[in-house]
Amino acid sequence: MLQSNVTQDARTELTARIITNKAMKDLSWGAIAEGTGLRVAYVTAALLGQHALPAEAAHLVAERLDLSAADVKQLQAVPLRGSIPGGVPTDPTIYRFYEMVQIYGTTLKALVHEQFGDGIISAINFRLDVQKEADPDGGERAVITLNGKFLPNKPY
Repeated sequence: MLQSNVTQDARTELTARIITNKAMKDLSWGAIAEGTGLRVAYVTAALLGQHALPAEAAHLVAERLDLSAADVKQLQAVPLRGSIPGGVPTDPTIYRFYEMVQIYGTTLKALVHEQFGDGIISAINFRLDVQKEADPDGGERAVITLNGKFLPNKPY
């Protein structure tokens, strides 16, 4: 039976164990996600407490991370989502995403509504990808793709 979390406590404790075991085993998120049939970004978000994993994927990552049977069940439970507690984020990387939305949020909204109409972009029917590419001026650039299904507003 599908279980659901009503607090973040259990997932927060599990996430701490996952991070510790990942570091102790010197694993990448990609290595942990390998063979699950799921995208690295989805598995990473699940292991950080934002998604439930299908049973097969939960067992596979639990084996790689030396997690318990109870942890496998917790990985399959519907989480209480939201990883940024109230206020402006203080982590520099997360803050930059917050800053991007502060600067480009109204632009994104205007362009989405102009091209699709009144509605939202789903964060449930969604794919995320992060790639690294060379910058012609030197260094590297992050290419972040947010791919969500458009859900039109329906008058009733």
